[in-house]
Amino acid sequence: MIKISVESASKYEGKEVKIPGWVYNFRSSGSIYFLQVRDGSGFIQAIVNKAEVSDKAWSACEKITLESSVELSGKISKHPKKEEYELQVSDIKITQLAEEYPIGKKDHGPDFLLDMRHLWLRSTKQWAIQRVRNTIINSIYEFLNKEGYIKIDSPILTPNACEGTTTLFEMDYFDLGKAYLAQSGQLYIEAAIFSHGKVFDFGPVFRAEKSKTRRHLTEFWMMDAEAANVEHEENMKIQEELICFIIKKVLAENQKELEILERDVEPLKKIRPPFGRMTHAEAVKKLQKLGSDIKEDDDLGGDDETLLTKDSPVPIFVEKWPAKIKAFYMKRDASGKVALCDDLIAIEGFGEIIGGSQREDDYDTLLKRIKEQKLPLKDFQWYLDLRKYGSVPHSGFGVGLERLVGWLCGTPHVRETIPFPRMINRLRP
Repeated sequence: MIKISVESASKYEGKEVKIPGWVYNFRSSGSIYFLQVRDGSGFIQAIVNKAEVSDKAWSACEKITLESSVELSGKISKHPKKEEYELQVSDIKITQLAEEYPIGKKDHGPDFLLDMRHLWLRSTKQWAIQRVRNTIINSIYEFLNKEGYIKIDSPILTPNACEGTTTLFEMDYFDLGKAYLAQSGQLYIEAAIFSHGKVFDFGPVFRAEKSKTRRHLTEFWMMDAEAANVEHEENMKIQEELICFIIKKVLAENQKELEILERDVEPLKKIRPPFGRMTHAEAVKKLQKLGSDIKEDDDLGGDDETLLTKDSPVPIFVEKWPAKIKAFYMKRDASGKVALCDDLIAIEGFGEIIGGSQREDDYDTLLKRIKEQKLPLKDFQWYLDLRKYGSVPHSGFGVGLERLVGWLCGTPHVRETIPFPRMINRLRP
């Protein structure tokens, strides 16, 4: 008898198979048990008819508890009313009889479920979110590889930060002084464009920002991409194409997961290029008319981002921000007052999902900014060197994975989009 996965059950209609898995729910109508089984690849209903199994098998069925691991044998049949397949069980083997499961069918508060995160990952919604996350990760790799980018791994321990060290995790690094957990791999992968032209990294980054909003984690995953001979306009076009590619993949490959999440996919289906676009100055004026108290040199708050996109069918680029509130490495326009940068704001209130800019490629200009911001020159000399030997216009951007997962899943809090969330008040499990 062949062992199969649940996701391949449709290929074995009418055939005898074995399916190992976990019983995540069950009910009985006296002489029939309906077991809801998960095997990692999907979910299937297994029907145990007392008249059609041995006394030993029936006795095993009566012992089953939530999350017991089992191996079920039987015949695959099509559901009479749905596009689903079931297992008509002929035998049951209990691999391990689970103790009383601490997560019941009642509603539990978020703190309890975070304490039980190691078990809550088994829930159908968490299963679906992590599968969508996996599709997004693979889609990013696929798109970038298709466009000629190669992956370059940047260090997690760094002697300096992209934008100051006030919100970074600091540590003593042997006899060499202070080190920091990286908030971005951007500066390091910039070095690789002079070797490979187009590069990206993808890994965990860390922010010690004391924020408790639904959009913040202290450890999260970021994809940073950099490309030589790409300027501001083309940089935004790449971001636009990437997001459209990811959405298309998720809609095609995660229909079942999106149904489990009860995600309204119609807004996602309507997203097509070109995305909306406005300068930071234009965004401020629009927000002020909508009742925001934002000032001309302010960053956008979460409420501001929601207001900007509430009537838009597509994400919106907010570009050309005041240089004084942006990072030292961002290229300025001819006036020197505006940074050639962009934030991409998702629709449906999910906020910023990408931040990007053209990078400053002139040595003297970059040196001046580093000195103006009183950054330690010795820690940035290597970065300045990139402008001394074959400097070219170049641009890049960073994608926050958890925010993107949250948007496409329709999950408002990013703590649900990463397997084990780290927040200012949570380090366990």
